[in-house]
Amino acid sequence: MSHPQSPARLIAPIGKENRSEAYRVLATAFANDPVTRWAISDPRRDATAFRGMDLALHGAAEGSDLLYENGVAVGAAFWDPPGFEPPASQVLRALPVLTNAVRTRLFRGVSLARAVHNVRPKEPHWYLASIGAAVSGRGVGSELLRHRLDRIKGPAYLESSNILNNPLYERFGFRVVAEIRPTRTGPTLWAMRRD
Repeated sequence: MSHPQSPARLIAPIGKENRSEAYRVLATAFANDPVTRWAISDPRRDATAFRGMDLALHGAAEGSDLLYENGVAVGAAFWDPPGFEPPASQVLRALPVLTNAVRTRLFRGVSLARAVHNVRPKEPHWYLASIGAAVSGRGVGSELLRHRLDRIKGPAYLESSNILNNPLYERFGFRVVAEIRPTRTGPTLWAMRRD
């Protein structure tokens, strides 16, 4: 009796050559995410939005990972190391990209960025900006979390945009420290911290 082989998985750093693949994975992963759908009117612009967010708010050269399964990108995680701030020139380049992605929902995008910024811890920490799997339920998120958390020191922080994902983060030692509402009628995010 033969047993099916488990897929060959490889985690590689995200760099210039595979960043677009990572944006596409996140666009697929967040296709039905309540916060993404609230902030971006057209799902076809999701990959553009993730590119814009990476440029405007993140884009650290270290700490981000792309998980391949049999040579196909299936999971991505963008981490910012403690104290990371993108260069001003990078932020300026991102503004047209973000504006194009959110279009008529610019107010929502600004409200979301402001609300998230106001809750984020002030002391140094690793920040999980985005994590997603192209297909859920196959342990991709767990593998990406384990890979990075095994390599970092100090606290880590994230915002969960879907309460269904909170148990996954809790299994890795994160706990909810605040609820975030970008507007009175907007969706809820959960600020989570791991000491």
